[in-house]
Amino acid sequence: MASDGSCRTMLSQEDGKIRLSKSGAHFFDRRSGLNILFEEAIVPTRLCARAPRYVSFALTNACDLSCSYCYAPKQPSRLDGNRLVQWLMELDAEGGLGVGFGGGEPTLYPGFADICRRAAAQTRLAVTFTTHSHSLTKRLADELRGCVHFLRISVDGVGETYERLRGRPFGDLRAQLNLVRSIALFGINLVVNAETIMQLDAVADFAVDQGAAELLLLPEAPSQGRPGADATIKRELEDWVAHTPRKIRLAISESGVTAGMPVAHPYPKETPLDGHAHVDAFGIIKPNAFARTGVRIEGSIMNAIERLRAEEGVT
Repeated sequence: MASDGSCRTMLSQEDGKIRLSKSGAHFFDRRSGLNILFEEAIVPTRLCARAPRYVSFALTNACDLSCSYCYAPKQPSRLDGNRLVQWLMELDAEGGLGVGFGGGEPTLYPGFADICRRAAAQTRLAVTFTTHSHSLTKRLADELRGCVHFLRISVDGVGETYERLRGRPFGDLRAQLNLVRSIALFGINLVVNAETIMQLDAVADFAVDQGAAELLLLPEAPSQGRPGADATIKRELEDWVAHTPRKIRLAISESGVTAGMPVAHPYPKETPLDGHAHVDAFGIIKPNAFARTGVRIEGSIMNAIERLRAEEGVT
């Protein structure tokens, strides 16, 4: 690769990063999205990255939609921007590769563009966020361009299904995706439950039509008094994944993986907390967004991660 001039111009020291772990040496370029895992590399434990590869942050619990299956807490809260940037710098220094901003609705967070800009400029983390897209404006899109590397757009159905679940005109979503495409590559998220399982083909076709790079499947987890996707829904999803011709790259949430789901496991030597952790809008770090308990971050986020690992019984 090094002898290819076009590759040299695509990759840069500013955007490329090597993460050492039990699985080997992982090269990641946040600008192009290139990932290369050198499994042959034997990494001493003392050199392994301490931070998870990816940490998601709920910047705020605020949202201007009221989806019935939303798992976010309804108590008002938001993270302090300066503390957040310090946490990101820690994660970057300890081998983290990416950060994902969510909520609530992250675009409603005061100074959202400034947080993304600081994250991109002061760390080598890939900056992503998940949004319903309706609060994006041309001005915000202009501010985010160049400091966000990937967006995830929550869709959960097309046409009447989208309008019933999300409470917004589907035509408005189509218009907003013009702004989304102007910022960076994007993917589409689909919460899979009894109301959306029959929308899989339609959403996949919509994602392809709109130029999405990925369709992320999110089987609904039990939350807020809802039972989540039952065994029947999960079997239907497995069948769809197994037998539907690939129209777009598919991904699935870790909590949604079932025994029959054909997924790749590139990091078999690592624990879930080596891969991902979640920080809610109260500043509590958890194994994932659906976990009921976690560790409050007091100062160093790495100290909180180590305490969380101890509580989870992993090292």
